[in-house]
Amino acid sequence: MSTQGRAGRWARTGRIGAAALTLAAVASGVAQARPAGSPDGGHSRVLDADVRAVRAAGGAVEVLAETRTEKGTARSRTGAGVPWDAQFRTASTSKTFVAVVVLQLAAEGRLSLDDTVERWLPGLVRGHGNDGSRITVRDLLQHTSGLFDYVRDPEVTKAKTGDFEKIRNDATPAGQWVALALRHPPLFVPDHRHPRWAYSNTNYLLAGMIAEKAGGLGWREQVEHRIIAPLGLRHTFVPGTNPFLPGPHAAVTVNTPAGTVDFTEHSVQHTADSGVVSTTGDLNTFFRALLTGRLLPKAQLAEMQRTVVRTDDPEDLAEWPSGGYGLGLRWTPLSCGGGYWHHEGDGLGSYTRTGVTADGRRTVAVSITSAGSMPDLVKLNGAARQLADDALCGRD
Repeated sequence: MSTQGRAGRWARTGRIGAAALTLAAVASGVAQARPAGSPDGGHSRVLDADVRAVRAAGGAVEVLAETRTEKGTARSRTGAGVPWDAQFRTASTSKTFVAVVVLQLAAEGRLSLDDTVERWLPGLVRGHGNDGSRITVRDLLQHTSGLFDYVRDPEVTKAKTGDFEKIRNDATPAGQWVALALRHPPLFVPDHRHPRWAYSNTNYLLAGMIAEKAGGLGWREQVEHRIIAPLGLRHTFVPGTNPFLPGPHAAVTVNTPAGTVDFTEHSVQHTADSGVVSTTGDLNTFFRALLTGRLLPKAQLAEMQRTVVRTDDPEDLAEWPSGGYGLGLRWTPLSCGGGYWHHEGDGLGSYTRTGVTADGRRTVAVSITSAGSMPDLVKLNGAARQLADDALCGRD
């Protein structure tokens, strides 16, 4: 099966999100380390080498990486066209933020992970074999619902690979995307005794809608009030339908069959499955806070870390061959023992890779953009995993 036709992320719609270009990027591919002794980043030769390896695996991609350990912070990048403090659309890494909101609501007794979708959104998930009374909140967060992924619908694919200007300022509400997904039968019916999972963005549209009902605020506001503000994530925000990135950022263009398209400014990814903008520094802070108990009580963090390994997504398995998926959190083993927690994001010209050790003492965040080709995500993820492995195992 083609590694360029994945289902489950925005970038899976004809792979148009696979070809982001930083206009001012240096084409040489030489890694540039943050000067040692600078107030916000040091130097790691291993990180430099791994950044070059990610670029080579992706094919002319530009890479920005940041690690945090007991020794401090190190940064590396492949070209000056990517600002050191670049903001980027995190795509599906947003799901971890939304999962934290839902789990906080569960900790407060406002909802239960065993509540059904029908309980919160009566009558919404019905037809073509879909049944919201058999799908729980936990199923949504863990992708064990079996619901069809709306980004794989032909209408979505056509919109993204056609005249992008028609949808650049998209404001389609989540409910309409859910309705589109429900035109299709489910991939499977949830089996809570022997769960299996298949990645579907539709799950997090529904999770966001349930969070809004249970929390009394929009999912965006809850991410801001419950996560961004308490952690002081000054460069993280949820733009909604505002297409602009106000801080430093790389320009993003994509080569499509219809020509070169500028994806720097758009509102296509404005829903709960993909709507958070952040930086490598803020993502490191977020994932460390999550694993050290600053965001969730022990019981809810333990629920988040209960993983399912059996998958009905062969393309995902090819890209992430080891580990399992929890509640908005993925686990991958480390060569030095144990494993790390993370969530990837593949969007319209923006690739995010993250990682944090179980004790929260080491973190890594990577932003990747490409120069027009369509990266093989199996190779790209392999190189990104090696970067994370070196960073989190302390090779510097």
